[in-house]
Amino acid sequence: MSTAPPPERPDDSGESAAISDEQWDTFLRETVEGGGPPAPKEPSARARVVARRLREEGEREAAAGGRFGRRRKAAQAPGWRTGTAVREKRRGPLWAVLGVLLAVAVCLVAVRPSLLLDRIPGGGPVSGASPLPAETALPSGAPGAASGTATLDHPFRGSPALIWDEGADAIELPPVKAVGGFSEAEVALALRLTKDYLVDTNLDPKVLRGGRPDKALALLDPKQPKTLSELKRALRDPDAEHDPLPYVSRFDPARVRPAGDVVKVRGHLSFAAGRPGEMKVHADYTFVYPLVRRGSGDDRPADDRVARSIVRRDVTMELHDPATWDTVKGKLAVDSVSVSTYNNECGVSDGYLHPLFPGAAPTGAPAHGDAKDPYDRREPLDIRRDGDCGRITRS
Repeated sequence: MSTAPPPERPDDSGESAAISDEQWDTFLRETVEGGGPPAPKEPSARARVVARRLREEGEREAAAGGRFGRRRKAAQAPGWRTGTAVREKRRGPLWAVLGVLLAVAVCLVAVRPSLLLDRIPGGGPVSGASPLPAETALPSGAPGAASGTATLDHPFRGSPALIWDEGADAIELPPVKAVGGFSEAEVALALRLTKDYLVDTNLDPKVLRGGRPDKALALLDPKQPKTLSELKRALRDPDAEHDPLPYVSRFDPARVRPAGDVVKVRGHLSFAAGRPGEMKVHADYTFVYPLVRRGSGDDRPADDRVARSIVRRDVTMELHDPATWDTVKGKLAVDSVSVSTYNNECGVSDGYLHPLFPGAAPTGAPAHGDAKDPYDRREPLDIRRDGDCGRITRS
C-alpha cells in the first residue's frame, strides 16, 4: 500500500500552517497503520521556540557584523559538545581551593608578620646580600651598614653578622702542608686541636650558659707552667686579678640566656713554624652572641629585647715535639691571648660577660675611650689593656 506524502507543516518561524494538529496526528496514525515507514518525530513546542530564538540571534549578529566590518560566531547553547560548560565546571573547584589557600596565607601573616617581613630586604634572614666567602686574612675594609632591628625570631637583624657563617662550621681549617719539621699529619692535628679548643671556649652551649670548658682544658699541656692552673683558678673563683674572659665566653645564667642556638662567627686560622721543634697556630675570630633577659622560666625571656654581645679573640697555640721539648705529646700550649669585648658592662669581674640591652642604663663603670666598630676586623687586635672598656658605634 502506498503512503501519501505528509501534508505541509508549519515551519519554525511560526508562519501559517497548511493543516491543523489534529490532521497531523491522523496522518501519523494512518502512516503507521498502513505499514509505511515511520515519520520523523515532531519536535516539542519548547524545542521549536529555542531553535527559533537561536536562529534569530544568529541573524541579528550576522547583520551587526556586516555593519561594523567583522563577523561573529553565532551563539550556541551551553552543552556537552561546546566545552563551555565543562570548563566552567572545572574552574569552580579550582577557584574555591585558591580562595581557601589565600585565606590561610592571610591568617598566617596576621599571626606571624615575620613570615612576610623575612622575605623583604632588611626584614629578616634574606637581606639581598650574598653570603661572605671564607676569610683567609684580615679584610681591607669594614663591613657596610645593616638595616633593621633585632627581634626574638631574628636576633641578627640589623647586624653585619647576618650574612656571616655560624657555629663551628665557620672555623675553617686552611690547606695543610708540612712545616718546620712537622709532617702534614702533625700539622693537621694541631689545626684540629686548635679548632676544638675554640669551639669549646666560644661556642659550646653549656659553656655559654656559665659552664666550665672541660673539653678545652683537657687539650692543654699540663706541663706548661701556670697557664692551666691559673685558668682553672679563674674559672673557680674569678676576680679582677683572675679573669677567665680572655680565654672563654660565658654569660650569667641567672640573668641572661642565649636568644636561640646560633652564634655568628667571622675570622681565620693560619699556621707557621716556630722555634726548633715547635709550630704555631694563630686564630683571630669575632663571635656575635644574641641574648635575652631571663624571665620566670628557663625558656621564657623577660621581654622581647635582644642584646648582641660581641667578642673578638686572638689566640696563638703551640704544638711541641716531645723529642725537643718537655711536653705531653698531642697537647697544646697557649702562647698568647688577646681579647676585646663589645656591648658589655665595664668594671665587672665575676667571670661573666654582661650584655647591655637596648634602653637599659649600664650598672657598672661607664665605657670610655674612642668609639669603635666591633665588626671592623681590618686591624690586628691589640693586647688587652687593664680596664679597657671602650665605646662602640653599633652592636
